[in-house]
Amino acid sequence: MSLNLTGSNDDVEATDALAREGNDEDQMSRGSLAMAFFGVASAFFFVYIGAAMAVAYGTVNAIIGVVLAIISYWLINSVLSKYALNNRTTVAQFSRTILGTAGSTIATIIFALVAIYYAVFEGPIIAYAFMAMFGGEMWMWSLIVVIYSTPLVIGGARRFLDKLNGWLLPIYFFGLVAAVIWAGVVYGFKDDWITHEVPEIPFALGGPGWLAVFAGYMGIWIMMMFTMDYAALGKRKDIKFHQNVTFGWVFYALAYGFAAFVGIFLTFTIPDLEVSETGLAGGLVTMMGLLGLIVVWVSQTRINTANYYLGAANMQAFGERLRIKLPSWVWLILTAIIIYLLMLLPIVKYLLLALAYQGVLVTAWVAIALVHILMDKGEHQEHAAIADKSYKPFNSYGLIAWIAGTVVGLVFLQFGNFNPELAGVGATWGPILTVLVAAATYALLWKANPSSRTGLIKVIGS
Repeated sequence: MSLNLTGSNDDVEATDALAREGNDEDQMSRGSLAMAFFGVASAFFFVYIGAAMAVAYGTVNAIIGVVLAIISYWLINSVLSKYALNNRTTVAQFSRTILGTAGSTIATIIFALVAIYYAVFEGPIIAYAFMAMFGGEMWMWSLIVVIYSTPLVIGGARRFLDKLNGWLLPIYFFGLVAAVIWAGVVYGFKDDWITHEVPEIPFALGGPGWLAVFAGYMGIWIMMMFTMDYAALGKRKDIKFHQNVTFGWVFYALAYGFAAFVGIFLTFTIPDLEVSETGLAGGLVTMMGLLGLIVVWVSQTRINTANYYLGAANMQAFGERLRIKLPSWVWLILTAIIIYLLMLLPIVKYLLLALAYQGVLVTAWVAIALVHILMDKGEHQEHAAIADKSYKPFNSYGLIAWIAGTVVGLVFLQFGNFNPELAGVGATWGPILTVLVAAATYALLWKANPSSRTGLIKVIGS
């Protein structure tokens, strides 16, 4: 289904002819789409993960790993965004090609759950900031966050917020710049943040520290799925702009590079700052007062609209695959309830572990999607107008490749349970080998049987 929380799936089923004509009139302008997606860049999680990587592996290794992550995200999303823009295809629709309709149902619910999972991690940041400023209980502030966030995703309110994001982005950016200057003035501009090192045991890490950092950022490859769903809303004439700015190096330089710098600097400058999302947010509020609260509220409100939006949209897609027809607002309310209930659990403690496990499933999907697009070369077009009945229930190529890559990744993640000294090896090589195995398996199966390369029962109008 298309990402549409204002109407049913039928509302977006354009004719096949219209999809091929390249009519961009009903699509988002490049400025609107860029501002909507840039809301994701303000996730406080990105500030946290940069700091966590520097603490674990040293600042220099963290910087190298982040730079490599920015480049890899740019290159991969250039391919995925171009395909989604040209073919107006979302993750749910594209998954029918590489996994079949039944297989795509699995991919859709995983995407929905991961988006919900991020909302669960980001929501408590706002709640904790309010609690640090005004007191009270976490359950109360968490409920308030869910109640005010949910309506922002519906129809006109969401479109208004997409426009408002253009004004909120400078507040986020300059707010964090102010936090860096503020911390330096209050606690001193020392070089601890850039000189921090960690004695490395290559065998324990599975390789150099920068490779471990790079593998850690692979745990956020859900951003590739975010890219496809957002890119499906754009105009074909804006492909180059979106490849470089909206979904490219400009976005990730801000989301990963700038955020990592801020997180690392604050962590090693503010005394006794806890290296966690809530710890960093609480540190900002304690240091900056109301201004710190505004920065946290702006950043987390922006990202949470995307999390709620994608979670609810893919929950609806999952439900419709199972023939469960409910209004869009019902799926949104159900998603909000799930988010709130999970926020009551101590789930933040298991952040990096959860990232590793969901990263395996997502990186395997991305590897298969990338190989399919590069090898298919436009032979089989994917359009929203192609009905489910035109696809096989299962595409064995994609499912075998996805299972193979996932199994390898999960096995490596268990290394630490068998021998704690091998935990670093599993964490570093698990996601990397997941991608290599999934991609290689799909490519080999593709070459082995040229007559069955797509989830389509027959090629439609290509």
